[in-house]
Amino acid sequence: MQEAYLVAHKIEENGNFPNNPVLPLMVYKGALRLHPDDGDEVIKKVFAQNGYTNAWVDGIFDYHHYHSNTHEVMGVFCGKADVQFGGDHGVCIELDKGDVIIIPAGVAHKKLNSSDDFTVVGAYPNGADYNMKYGRAGERPEADEEIAKVKNPDSDPVYGSKGHLFECWYNQNCENV
Repeated sequence: MQEAYLVAHKIEENGNFPNNPVLPLMVYKGALRLHPDDGDEVIKKVFAQNGYTNAWVDGIFDYHHYHSNTHEVMGVFCGKADVQFGGDHGVCIELDKGDVIIIPAGVAHKKLNSSDDFTVVGAYPNGADYNMKYGRAGERPEADEEIAKVKNPDSDPVYGSKGHLFECWYNQNCENV
């Protein structure tokens, strides 16, 4: 792993989507140096070594959704995509092979477009089971209460006991926010 370039965004509440005005969305641009012969198990192994399990391999849904009961990490295994975070008026970020995205509980995400081969590996702190929320009327305030109960992870999904997660989420000191 190489030291990644950090892009961080605090994403405020947006009507039907609670998002997370306290914890920033974090993108580690180019964190994973993947060899052409590497399989998705390389990303799963990095995440698992740092306490992020219950992994899956797929794309990102093409509709807004979020998880109110856990944070999520995704590593881009192949391809590229434009992904919107925060709902209809949220920030759009281009994701490329090797990028890692740390999504705080409550932050909506949706794939806008992608290459045909776009694939991510997703996982959750301590192997949490995730729920699915869609920004529908009636989801809140229960979703807000669940988000408030989600604990910060014990480690950074890429760098373990080091990394920007501690600066940004524990010390509230992100330079790009």
